[in-house]
Amino acid sequence: MKRLFDILCVLGGLLILSPIFIVIAVLIKIDSKGPVYFRQERVGMNGVLFRIFKFRTMVVDAEKLGLKITVGGDARITNVGFFLRKYKLDELPQLFNVLFGEMSLVGPRPEVSEYVAYYSEDERKIIQSVRPGITDLASLEFRDENEMLRDAVNPKDVYIHEILPKKIAYYIEYVTRQNLLLDIKIILRTLAAIVR
Repeated sequence: MKRLFDILCVLGGLLILSPIFIVIAVLIKIDSKGPVYFRQERVGMNGVLFRIFKFRTMVVDAEKLGLKITVGGDARITNVGFFLRKYKLDELPQLFNVLFGEMSLVGPRPEVSEYVAYYSEDERKIIQSVRPGITDLASLEFRDENEMLRDAVNPKDVYIHEILPKKIAYYIEYVTRQNLLLDIKIILRTLAAIVR
């Protein structure tokens, strides 16, 4: 039922959002050199690695110039990238990941292997028992994560020891409570947060 819900929503979403995809692609190409999409390896269901789609919001090879997390005021972010990130528009291409069966609309956010290494074995089993999602309870709670890390002396350390444990708790809460009604509530809360 969840998979059918995802597919129907994604097909409708891609149809409606296709003009926005084109506008964003043009703006990215005008704003800076490089590809329209950013691909990054993430850990998915059952620990299977996949490459996530995002609109590129940073300069080319940004990961070679800094951390795999982003902080507020990050110099690697392009002008258009700031706008896309503010309104979470950079996440829209993940609809393709949902269509391909690598992700769901709602589920624990997929992390890079570097941070999944900090999950306990039990946490990993629970979190990776479902498809990762575009949005979830942790995404709503840490919507302004970049700003939270802005003034940190060591953003990576703060992320690992303060933010990640809370995210893991939200991931596990979602997996244990998941149902279609909860998914719809999270999607509506996410849309409301973006509008606000």
